[in-house]
Amino acid sequence: MVRFGILGAGNIAHRFAASLAHEKRAQLVAAACRTAAKAQAFLDEVPHAEDARAYGSYDELLADTGVDAIYLALPHAYHKEWAIRALEAGKAVLCEKPAMLTAEQMREVADVARRCNVLFMEAMKPRFAPIYTHVMDALDEIGPLVRVEATLCNDMLDVVEKAGGYHMTPGPGAGVLLDCGIYCASWIEDLCSGTPKVVSFEGKQKDGIDIYVDAWLDYDGMDACLECAFDRAKLRTATLVGERGHIVVEELHRPQRATVYVQGCEPRVLDVPYEVDDFFGEVSHFVSLCEAGECESPSMSLEDSIRCALILDTVRSAFAMTS
Repeated sequence: MVRFGILGAGNIAHRFAASLAHEKRAQLVAAACRTAAKAQAFLDEVPHAEDARAYGSYDELLADTGVDAIYLALPHAYHKEWAIRALEAGKAVLCEKPAMLTAEQMREVADVARRCNVLFMEAMKPRFAPIYTHVMDALDEIGPLVRVEATLCNDMLDVVEKAGGYHMTPGPGAGVLLDCGIYCASWIEDLCSGTPKVVSFEGKQKDGIDIYVDAWLDYDGMDACLECAFDRAKLRTATLVGERGHIVVEELHRPQRATVYVQGCEPRVLDVPYEVDDFFGEVSHFVSLCEAGECESPSMSLEDSIRCALILDTVRSAFAMTS
């Protein structure tokens, strides 16, 4: 039984806890917030947490010897500090995306994970959705890839501003690139090799915070597009273009359906629903890694997370060049 503690009690932590309740090999045993009362209020709202312990500090939870693994659900800017503290405390870490603010931060955390010989995995949900392997298997049908387009645009600026959360609060953890662009980066990272260069860029900021990004990247002749937005809506898709056809993945951040288009053939629909919900695949995978004593995921490795962060670093640098 893998015993989980949760750092943070926002909406994402509630959704994770609800999914964790379906994993028979794991149990939520503790939660920590800035006060014990807030932690207890969180536990009172999640399933199967009647006997879980509520802590008023994150350090108290990390000192709990009855906790094997941490789900790190704090705002982005706090990930590095608490991931390192958790790893050094011997706790496996499932860290909400984006794992870190920069590639350099992710390299530091990867070094700590390797030194401590403790599991760290970025919670990149799409890679653990049941449909993901079906899409990857279908790549042979469309031929060698020539382009990857990943778009995650939402018309939600009013919502994120009124919410008063970290997404639009000036600081290093704000902006659409970290919140939505990381999903796009994950698809690009898994399908494109080498180091990207920005060849075309359009961006929009509000009060110094990025709210729209449209970047075209060159991977030694292979093209990739990363587009994300808080201020406009578009179909949220990953389009994988090959020499003989293309694949369109719907809702790239929560994929369950894709269509394969091959020249001379009728379109083929891949309809692969979740086993439970969009969290369960990553939860189950992470628990399996814990049980096996693994220190890294083959599906979302430390290097994968570094390269995803590097994509965002590269795109972010284009703002400075165009301002």
